Formats: sequence, C-alpha cells, structure tokens
Amino acid sequence: MLQRIQTVYLLFAAICSGGLSQILSLRETEGYIEFAIDSLEYIILFSASALLSLISIFLFKTRQTQFVLGRLNIILNLILLGLFIYRLLTVSGETANSEKGIGLLLPILSIVLLVFANKAIKKDEALVKSVDRLR
Repeated sequence: MLQRIQTVYLLFAAICSGGLSQILSLRETEGYIEFAIDSLEYIILFSASALLSLISIFLFKTRQTQFVLGRLNIILNLILLGLFIYRLLTVSGETANSEKGIGLLLPILSIVLLVFANKAIKKDEALVKSVDRLR
C-alpha cells in the first residue's frame, strides 16, 4: 500500500536526490558556484539514487525487494559522499577562498531517510510474518 510511512521516507529521499541536488550549491570558489548539474558523475549518481527511490516506492507488494533496493540506494549514496570528499580533498589551488555549500549534506540526509524507510519496511515484514504465523 502506498499510504505507509516508508513511502513518505522514500519520497523525501527521491526529492532530496532528484530535486534538491539540482537547486542547492555544492561549492563556491571566487564567485563561481558549482552545482551538481555541472558534473556528469554527480548527475548520474543523484539521478540513479532518485530513480531507485521511486522504483522502490512502487514495489510495495514485494517488501524484500524494496528492502534490497533501499540498501543498494544507501550504498550508492555512500559512493556519492565518498566522491564529494575525494573532490574536496584533491581540489587544486586551495589558496583561493572556497565555501562548501549545503548541497554536500544531501547524501547524508538521503542516507538517513533511507535507513528510516528500511527500518519501517523491516517492521512491516515482521508484522506480516507474525500474522501469517497465527493463521
């Protein structure tokens, strides 16, 4: 059913990965503001994360597949976070003033939402198994 709490969590994770990643800045260096849309790797990873979240919403009948897709999405966001950290640490010319944008926190927010969704999916699966046991 689509009215479960994990649907809300997955929808917020999809909005975070798909929509907010294109709006919020990642970094600002000497007047140049870098967005996720400026780099092909960021676009691919954010879009894949949003797509996995949306696919997972509509797989509500197969909770185990939904749970696996949630874990895969968490791994994808960890890769994205690792790419952010790698790019920040290997930036050349760090003598220029650079400010980190709020967009760098989007994978962390998405991971937290996906963990909550997986927790709710696991809770639903346990409830269904307990009801089946009573039959």
